[in-house]
Amino acid sequence: MLRWVRQQLGFDPPHQSDTRTIYIANRFPQHGHYVPQKFADNRIISSKYTVWNFVPKNLFEQFRRVANFYFLIIFLVQLMIDTPTSPITSGLPLFFVITVTAIKQGYEDWLRHKADNEVNGAPVYVVRSGGLVKTRSKNIRVGDIVRVAKDETFPVDLVLLSSDRVDGSCHVTTASLDGETNLKTHVAVPETAVLQSVANLDKLVAVIECQQPEADLYRFVGRITISQQMEEIVRPLGPESLLLRGARLKNTKEIFGVAVYTGMETKMALNYKSKSQKRSAVEKSMNSFLIIYLIILLFEAILSTILKYAWQAEEKWDEPWYNEKTEHERNSSKILRFISDFLAFLVLYNFIIPISLYVTVEMQKFLGSFFIGWDLDLYHEETNQRAQVNTSDLNEELGQVEYVFTDKTGTLTENEMQFRECSINGIKYQEVNGKLTPEGFSEDSPDGNRHSLMKEEELFLKAVCLCHTVQINADQTDGADGPWHANGIASPLEYYASSPDEKALVEAASRVGVVFTGTSGDTMEVKSLGKPERYKLLHVLEFDPNRRRMSVIVESPSGEKLLFTKGAESSILPRSKSGEIDKTRIHVDEFALKGLRTLCVAYRRFTPEEYQEIGKRLREARTALQQREERLADVFNFIERDLELLGATGVEDKLQEKIQETIEALRLAGIKVWVLTGDKHETAVSVSLSCGHFHRTMNILELVQHKSDSTCAEQLRQLAKRIKEDHVIQHGLVVDGTSLSLALREHEKLFMEVCKNCSAVLCCRMAPLQKAKVVRLLKTSPEKPITLAIGDGANDVSMIQEAHVGIGIMGKEGRQAVRNSDYAIARFKFLSKLLFVHGHFYYIRIATLVQYFFYKNVCFITPQFLYQFFCLFSQQTLYDSVYLTLYNICFTSLPVLIYSLFEQHVHPHVLQSKPVLYRDISKNAHLGFKPFLYWTILGFFHAFVFFYGSYLLMGEDTSLLRNGQMFGNWTFGTLVFTVMVITVTMKMALETHFWTWINHFVTWGSIVFYFIFSLFYGGIIWPFLHTQDMYFVFVQLLSSGSAWFAIILIVVACLFLDVVKKVLYRHLQPTSTEKAQMYSNRVALSDEFIALQPLSRARNQLSKIRWKKIRVQSAQHVTLLKAGTEGRTIGNC
Repeated sequence: MLRWVRQQLGFDPPHQSDTRTIYIANRFPQHGHYVPQKFADNRIISSKYTVWNFVPKNLFEQFRRVANFYFLIIFLVQLMIDTPTSPITSGLPLFFVITVTAIKQGYEDWLRHKADNEVNGAPVYVVRSGGLVKTRSKNIRVGDIVRVAKDETFPVDLVLLSSDRVDGSCHVTTASLDGETNLKTHVAVPETAVLQSVANLDKLVAVIECQQPEADLYRFVGRITISQQMEEIVRPLGPESLLLRGARLKNTKEIFGVAVYTGMETKMALNYKSKSQKRSAVEKSMNSFLIIYLIILLFEAILSTILKYAWQAEEKWDEPWYNEKTEHERNSSKILRFISDFLAFLVLYNFIIPISLYVTVEMQKFLGSFFIGWDLDLYHEETNQRAQVNTSDLNEELGQVEYVFTDKTGTLTENEMQFRECSINGIKYQEVNGKLTPEGFSEDSPDGNRHSLMKEEELFLKAVCLCHTVQINADQTDGADGPWHANGIASPLEYYASSPDEKALVEAASRVGVVFTGTSGDTMEVKSLGKPERYKLLHVLEFDPNRRRMSVIVESPSGEKLLFTKGAESSILPRSKSGEIDKTRIHVDEFALKGLRTLCVAYRRFTPEEYQEIGKRLREARTALQQREERLADVFNFIERDLELLGATGVEDKLQEKIQETIEALRLAGIKVWVLTGDKHETAVSVSLSCGHFHRTMNILELVQHKSDSTCAEQLRQLAKRIKEDHVIQHGLVVDGTSLSLALREHEKLFMEVCKNCSAVLCCRMAPLQKAKVVRLLKTSPEKPITLAIGDGANDVSMIQEAHVGIGIMGKEGRQAVRNSDYAIARFKFLSKLLFVHGHFYYIRIATLVQYFFYKNVCFITPQFLYQFFCLFSQQTLYDSVYLTLYNICFTSLPVLIYSLFEQHVHPHVLQSKPVLYRDISKNAHLGFKPFLYWTILGFFHAFVFFYGSYLLMGEDTSLLRNGQMFGNWTFGTLVFTVMVITVTMKMALETHFWTWINHFVTWGSIVFYFIFSLFYGGIIWPFLHTQDMYFVFVQLLSSGSAWFAIILIVVACLFLDVVKKVLYRHLQPTSTEKAQMYSNRVALSDEFIALQPLSRARNQLSKIRWKKIRVQSAQHVTLLKAGTEGRTIGNC
């Protein structure tokens, strides 16, 4: 129980040993000296709070805010000393703010807990007591034997014990971890591979010793000791034996493995960045403004205290006859009296700090976030997914993004390769209805309608079908008895490939007549137009990034030894001595210009003597203990020469829809895009070119394959020099993971200089934590840019959590990224609408809200300060305490809240079609020092007009009623307050561009409510009030024509200059946004933006559309089918 409590509080002690000992099936030694090691349970936690720490942790975070902490101090001061106002005036709003914020943040964290519980409660099967037991994922313990079936994800990090295959192998895809979709083969040790039944596994007696958990996905060091027939067999364990949590089992019916790392100690979880409270730039600006206003407050309080004692230096004012001091007051310490008076003034002026600002901001963010989910343009019909908001605290940050860091696989691409074209023997071919058709021929032409393949075509397709690492679904047979197509080909097989390119090529070959039907031992079988042929696989020359090619040596059915090679054109064409080399080079360039991924294919025939020579060399190199890699490279180069070129292929990596347009729009908006991927160098560059991240005219610089600090530094200096010399053209930078580690170690400044001078940066072969380091590098640079990270897999979680704004793509690689993101969208193309429209609106709304709050509180409290000059600094309040409490809560709160929810200063269509408008709000432009100074000076100006205008018009002549009755100080204070409420409300109306019936209702309704409330409050004697200062005051004030004249005159005087300024600036020096506003007035409202309108207007417009059919999907979703907008969903509207 104690350990559980410590885990809940986050104080679980670290491991004491460098290694961990795991007894399989938890069969611990029976001797009494063994003390079991303590391991974490298998729960995944992405939430910030627990039941135990929610209250203290949330209170700590809230009181980090300057305003909250300040009002807590003021509340305590009011409790301790006699102050002009009641403690309720500070304590009640503070309690309301803290409670509302805690409820909001608690609700958001509850959603995270709910998502975690779905994962932790997933059903799994564990071997216990001689049988398979169904339990929940969170109940798995280290040492448990777990069964995982095909297409299931691994619930923990497992050491593979056995599979349904005799050799104990299985195939795994780690796309959700490192972005690679190729299948990886994992193998069990021979002694456990034969244990394929639960009964046999239950008898296994073995111990695993391995390293403690670490984040490196590709490193695992351990050993397994198996007790068999009174002897112990020790086998090494490496990464090929470890199955990682989050990876998925493919092409294997089932496996059994033993849990070695669980829960937050799995490699997937260790690559998560710890969850921290993200704070927006607007919130930081608010805290800065609050500090400035706190200084103004302290200045006013100190000045008032000094002036009070300066005034009381005269004896007649120190103790007037109508206010004699008590004996205790005469004998009290002057220092204590000074401090007490200073604190009393502090309480009197404390409303200059807007306590309700934070709660209004919280409500605006929470309610405003629903518009993202309701936006029809962010709804993906194919997957029935709409945008999702996990953290509403960062809405305005969407309008401040300067860098976008994006994953490649599943984020920019659909991860679906499609064969497009090929070149065979100098002739270009396309696939037409399952046939290879030469370019320029149609299926109907004499040469286009063929049922056989030419010799060169067949050899080319056989090379494609033999030179690869493709595997076939074990559930499928070779199709010999299956249905045949018209051209004699069996029904399609399900292929699993080491790369998407290979899979696309093998599938294309099968469609046009040459089918790879599988391997059996060292034999590869191919069917050419239904005729089976068996090739013996002799050697595989593996792909490596230096050679940029791979080869196989096979023995044909006739006994001939053949080498088939495929790779990048730069590595194949120079090694070819025959074939249509020049024509193929031209075709490869044409394919590349179309954005296709290209590979060249060649072959070589060996004489028996040549084959004996290369076989000898290969054996010597592969058994060498010293310099094995260098010797193998030399042998591979010796073999792969004198090639005969067969042709080239062009494969399209299918990009997501509107990727190029989205990236170009981001570039126009002044946002730099970095692609961070775990994929290969060549693949990543090809996709960057296809999606428009790199332009064809861009100068591509490379920082790759460096293994020492010196070479990396030298290359960086050369790149910096080259950029400086060629400053006119655009540059793109490609950097790989190992070079990046070296660059960040000692040359961080130089690396950043190179990156910032590049228009686009591509980082390949990146580990998950490296992605987070790159984001952190930009975040902490001197410019402190706002960063956004977007990805779809578990390998993107770290950078999503590190960036200021994290966005998850609801893709095919699980939900880890979505669960840990701030926002989730279905496709990358939705990013433009999210930033340019929603981000723009949210930032403008909240920037105006913050400035307006400070403005209206300066208007509110400055007359109180000026009033002290007329009452001998006696701390007499100008306003009634009820007015003090309700000014920010009731009288002036709703107009600005509604403005901050519905304001659209520019039409959404204009914002999206003109991304350059996004630059106008970048760098926190609307919350800089100049706008802040303007609003503050405006507040002081209006406050002086309120006070002195009322004083000049009514202060000297107080007998304005027909019966000669005089006005008092409460009437004067009420007049100032009335003018102030009307003026600040009208000022909000002047700032509003987009009027709805809700805006009209709350704007004019707030003024009407103030009048009704004041008449009601002052017209009745309230028995629970200890004073009745305001009785009939407001009625008397409104019964005076002079008072009405003063109210109108002062309001007009305040707002007239503001109106003149707006008109002059708009016509003489209009900004690009103001020009867009004039343009947007001419843009007709389209149904595409209905979701951004207030909900009532959206419903109203939707009701006018003729719907062909209404189909209720569930209680919460109604699918509305209409011509042109089929299947659009409005959820929870």
